[in-house]
Amino acid sequence: MKFKDYYATLGVEREASNDEIKKAFRKLARKYHPDVAKDQESDHKFKEINEAYQTLSDQEKREAYDQLGRHSPGEEFRPSPEWDSRFWQDGVSQGGGSQGGGVPTGAQTIDLADLFEQMGFRSVHQGRSGEAAFSRRGQDYEVATTISHEDAARGSEVALDLGVPEMGRDGTLHRVSKTVRLRVPKGVIDGERLRVAGRGAAGIGKGPAGDLYLTIRLQPHRLFKAVGHDLYLEVPITPSEAVLGGDIEVPSLDGRLTLNVKPGTRGGQTLRLVGKGLPKRKQGSGNLYCVLQIVTPPALSDRERELYQELGELSTFQPRLHLQDGPKGGQSNG
Repeated sequence: MKFKDYYATLGVEREASNDEIKKAFRKLARKYHPDVAKDQESDHKFKEINEAYQTLSDQEKREAYDQLGRHSPGEEFRPSPEWDSRFWQDGVSQGGGSQGGGVPTGAQTIDLADLFEQMGFRSVHQGRSGEAAFSRRGQDYEVATTISHEDAARGSEVALDLGVPEMGRDGTLHRVSKTVRLRVPKGVIDGERLRVAGRGAAGIGKGPAGDLYLTIRLQPHRLFKAVGHDLYLEVPITPSEAVLGGDIEVPSLDGRLTLNVKPGTRGGQTLRLVGKGLPKRKQGSGNLYCVLQIVTPPALSDRERELYQELGELSTFQPRLHLQDGPKGGQSNG
C-alpha cells in the first residue's frame, strides 16, 4: 500500500490545530480550485488537498490516520496487525475481493483513501469535471407550517423561508436564505408529517439530495375543532327547539347544512353529519359532530315572561324528582 502524507499535502505539522489545518486548506483551495486553475495538474492537486483536508478535519479519521505511523510519501508500507484485522473484517481482500478469514498478505493494490472508505469513512473522489467532491447525501430539512382548516380541506401552496447550509468554493459551509414553495395536498390533519423527497439540501458530489419533512399545524378556528379528520361544532338551540324539535341551519367547511333536531333533545347531545368533516387523502371524509347546547335568552319581554310563567304553571314535568329519594335534611344554598 502506498502512503500519502496528508500533513505534507496541506503544508502543516502533524501537531497542527484544527484551525491551522482549515486555514491551510482554504489557502490551497483558492489557488488550485478548478474554477480558478484550469490545467489538469491543478485538478489533480485540488483532489489531493481536498482528500487530505477531509481526513485531517475529521477527528475520528485523523486519529485513525495517525495510527498508521510516519512514512515517506509514496512509500510502500503495511499497516499494523490491528489495522489488518479491522481492514479484513470489512470484507476487503487483496485486489478488493471478499473472503472468509485471515489477513491480507503481500503488497496491497488498494489506495489509502479506499482503505478509509472500506473502514466506514467517506472518501473523496474525482468527478467528471475534475473537481473533487464527497459522495454524500444531502442534509434533511425539518420545518413546520400553519394552515387554516379551509386550506386543509381544499389543499394549498405554502412558501417556506429556510436558512440552509451551502458549501462555498473554499470547501467551507455557510448559511444562506432559500425560499421553497410546496403544494400541501388536501386531507392533511393537525400534526401530520409530510415527506417531500429530494427537496432538502443538495447532495455533495454524486450524493442524492436530502428530503424535506414538513409538519402541519392547523390554525385555531372560531367555530370548529378538528380531531383527526372529524370536526366538532357547538350548536346553541333554544328551549322551544329542544322541546319541539325542528330543522336548523349549521355551518360547515362546504357551506350551510340542515340539521334535524328531534323533539325532546337534551343539552349536550351530539348529532352526526356523515362525511362533512375534513376530506381524507385518498377517498372519503371525516364526520361533522354537532354538540347541542340549550341556551336561554339573555333578556325577556313582558309577554315572553308571561308565557314562561304560564308554561311553568301548566307543566307537569319534574326534572328533579329523583333528587327527592335521598335522606331529608341538609343545608340550603346561601
